[in-house]
Amino acid sequence: MKRFFDIIVSLFVLIMLSPVILVTAIFIRIKLGSPVLFKQQRPGLFGNPFYMLKFRSMLDSEGKDGLPLPDDQRLTPFGQKLRATSLDELPGLISVLKGDMSLVGPRPLLMQYLPLFNQRQATRHNVRPGITGWAQVNGRNAISWEQKFEYDAWYVENRSFRLDIKILLLTVKKVFLKEDIAADGHVTIEPFKGSDND
Repeated sequence: MKRFFDIIVSLFVLIMLSPVILVTAIFIRIKLGSPVLFKQQRPGLFGNPFYMLKFRSMLDSEGKDGLPLPDDQRLTPFGQKLRATSLDELPGLISVLKGDMSLVGPRPLLMQYLPLFNQRQATRHNVRPGITGWAQVNGRNAISWEQKFEYDAWYVENRSFRLDIKILLLTVKKVFLKEDIAADGHVTIEPFKGSDND
């Protein structure tokens, strides 16, 4: 039922918001250049890698060492608006259609975080990652990594269709209120460096 719901809703949203998606892509091309889409490998179900798609919200600026500049130097006001409205997440619906993601589930993080998870935190990979999730409607980037992972583990243990509907409705509210977009002192969230708990 969850997979059927994912396909129907994501397809409906992609069709209904196709004009918004097109206009957003054009503005990104004008303001940030090419490519329009940000593509990065992330851990999916059971930790298996997949390529997550988002609208690009940062410049490709690099330092003298050839490495990307810090997020706060690459994220433009336009990119901040994309993130605040969650428009950057719309291409993720393609990943939902492909079966790499679900509408609701723990957010897919970085591949290099995989060895850093303790046993409970790793249970977040027992389900497909989501466009939104229980952690996103309970603080998103304004809460600690430990709190975020506890919400993810709780979702895995208590997931249900009814809970998914509740999360989707709360997500709509969060998007309109533009809440919890960034952590204090960061334009997004500080990197995860591992947990003290085994």
